[in-house]
Amino acid sequence: MAIAVPYLGHGIGLRTQHFPRLWEGTARVDWFEAIAENFMIRGGRPLAALEKARASAPLVLHGVSLSLGSTDPVNTAYLDELRTLIQRFEPAWVSDHLCWGSVGGHYAHDLLPLPYTEEAIAVAVANVRKVQDTLGRQILIENVSSYLTYTHSTMPEWEFLTEIAQRADCGILLDVNNIYVSASNHHFDPITYIHHVPPARVGQIHLAGHSDKGTYLFDTHDGPVIDPVWDLYRLAVRHCGRVSTLVEWDDQIPEFEVVRAEAERARELETEELGLAYARSA
Repeated sequence: MAIAVPYLGHGIGLRTQHFPRLWEGTARVDWFEAIAENFMIRGGRPLAALEKARASAPLVLHGVSLSLGSTDPVNTAYLDELRTLIQRFEPAWVSDHLCWGSVGGHYAHDLLPLPYTEEAIAVAVANVRKVQDTLGRQILIENVSSYLTYTHSTMPEWEFLTEIAQRADCGILLDVNNIYVSASNHHFDPITYIHHVPPARVGQIHLAGHSDKGTYLFDTHDGPVIDPVWDLYRLAVRHCGRVSTLVEWDDQIPEFEVVRAEAERARELETEELGLAYARSA
């Protein structure tokens, strides 16, 4: 089985700093990814901006609160809100993170890593299936960056991610920057990671910048993609083929054209790797 999502090209994350470009009609990009929770509201400027974005380009919803690895029951109130957004904006797909962020109904507001065990696989698979059954569609799960590991883990992260995607029949949002950050923090080979990801399951790629804190790397999304992450992106493209790719920039957000230029660089590298005719977006 494979994930059935369209190829959208190279997009950027929709951020409030760029809303004026939507009103001007100059926010031209292949597609937008919107943080779902930011639009679970009843009205106002954010929803109006999302409508503008949706009218100009394909849209994807990316969540941060499903807590797919938690032993808590899936939050049905949250799913109702998400389903309402889906019905209104008809995103090309929906994604969230393979992590946990809640326990006992209390949210940590963070993307916490899971132990790579059969028990954790069973919990995540059940939760992903619940979400997919409720929404009536496949979702994509994203590998997170991490700063700790568990002695309980019995397999590498790429095996954990693959097993969940296959057993739950969902897709993978492959965050190449997260692979680089975690590989550096935990001393594993990022190339081995990418080689073991099943290409047919990968529906989207994330790229972003991060910060070097001296003793560890921190996934801050506050700068351009660095060259070693671009190199991993080239490898991911060779391994997976054409995959919709998005640049995240969430702190110290620059002008729209700066973020868009990162998406254009991704397009150029994909073209180089796959030998496709390069067509710059309008």
